[in-house]
Amino acid sequence: QVQLVESGGGWVQAGDSLRLSCTASGRTLSSYAVGWFRQAPGRERESVAAISRSGGRTAYGDSMKGRFTISRDNAKNTVYLQMTSLKPEDTAVYYCAAGLVTSTGTLYYRAGQYNNWGQGTQVTVSS
Repeated sequence: QVQLVESGGGWVQAGDSLRLSCTASGRTLSSYAVGWFRQAPGRERESVAAISRSGGRTAYGDSMKGRFTISRDNAKNTVYLQMTSLKPEDTAVYYCAAGLVTSTGTLYYRAGQYNNWGQGTQVTVSS
């Protein structure tokens, strides 16, 4: 199993940027497709972004397109989520998740496809 730790969350104002990191230990992250999810109080968990093993394929939730960018540095065993033009509705706990895949181009879109999860990092955006 791979252990995941998110970092980089915090309190920002609307329009600001944040970069979240998801760092893996225990196994090399290069064998995993990775996704970011978020959950706000009283709301269902929402898919934010996903990236393939190689980093060559990415996908985003509709409300994140053009504002968020997912990337990875397999040498550092880390996946990043760059968030720009943040809005109050982006306030949530952000989780990264990893799923073991054999193909370098596989993307996982659904939470149920991931079996390794971090503890989450809080992002709060004030208006």
